[in-house]
Amino acid sequence: MDFAQLIAQNWWILILLVIFFSGLFTINQGFIGVITMFGKYQRIATPGLRFKIPLIEQVYKKVSIQNRSVELEFQAVTADQANVYFKSMLLYSVQNADEETIKKVAFKFFADKDLMQALIRTIEGNIRSFVATKKQAEILGLRKEIVEYVKFEIDHTLETWGYHLQDLQINDITFDKMILDSMSKVVASNNLKAAAENEGQALLITKTKSAEAEGNAIKISAEAEKEAARLRGQGVALFRQEVARGMTEAAEQMKQANLDTNVILFSMWTEAIKNFAEYGKGNVIFLDGSPDGMEGTMKQIQALMVKQAGAEK
Repeated sequence: MDFAQLIAQNWWILILLVIFFSGLFTINQGFIGVITMFGKYQRIATPGLRFKIPLIEQVYKKVSIQNRSVELEFQAVTADQANVYFKSMLLYSVQNADEETIKKVAFKFFADKDLMQALIRTIEGNIRSFVATKKQAEILGLRKEIVEYVKFEIDHTLETWGYHLQDLQINDITFDKMILDSMSKVVASNNLKAAAENEGQALLITKTKSAEAEGNAIKISAEAEKEAARLRGQGVALFRQEVARGMTEAAEQMKQANLDTNVILFSMWTEAIKNFAEYGKGNVIFLDGSPDGMEGTMKQIQALMVKQAGAEK
C-alpha cells in the first residue's frame, strides 16, 4: 500500500488534524486575547500557546496592556481672548488585566482610531475649558495646575472605557507673535525698573554711608579739637603756675637781698623783646622800646597783677 492509498483510506484523520491544529493560537507578551463564540464574548486568553474550539470560537481581538503615547497639538483661547498653542504628550494604558477591564476595552469602541479620537478630543476639551477661565499672563505658570485639572476631570471617563491616564506632559506653550513681543517688552521694562530701583537703593546707601562717615569724622575731629584745647589750657595753666612760682621765689630772694623787684619785670621785658626778634619769622610787631615805653608797659603789668591779686583775695 503506497502513501497515496494510505491517505485516501484515512482522509478523515488528516481533516481532524487540520481542525485540531487550527484551534491552536498564541498570544504575545503584553497582550490579552478576547475569545468570542458565535459573536458573543466567551473568555480571555493570557500570553502563551492557547487553544480554542475550532470553527466555533475565534480570537476577536488582541488587547495591548502596554503603555501607549500620543502627541497632541491644539489651540485654546484665554479669558482675555488670547490664542494659546499647546504641544503635549499623552501617556495612557489599560487599567489592568482583569477580565471586566479587558471586556470594556475590547467592546467599548469599534476600533482603536475611534478610541484615540475620543481620548484626544476629551483632553483637548478639558484643557480649553480650563484655559478659558485664565488670562494669558497666567498660563505660562500653570502647567502643573493644567495637568492636575485634566487628570481629575478625565480619570472617571477613562475608567468607564477601561483605560487610565498615566501622564500628561505639556511640552510647549506659545502665543501669537504680537503677544510674545508685548510680553517681552513687559519683561524688559520690569527689568529696567528693577535695575533703576536697585541703582537708586545703592546710591542711597552710598550717600548714607558717606554722610555717616563724614559725620563720624567731624565728631572725631571735634573730640580731638576739644581734647587738644583742654590739653592746651592745662599746659597754659601749668606754665602760668610755674612762672608765678618762679617769680615768687625770685621776688623773695630779691627782698632778702634788699633789691628792687622791678628788676624782674625788666628782665621779662627784655626776654620778651628777644623772643619776638628770634621767633617772629617775618611778622611785624610794634613795640615802644624806649625807657618811657618800657615804664608804661611795666606799670600796666603791675596794675594787672595787682588786680588779679585783689580778685584772688
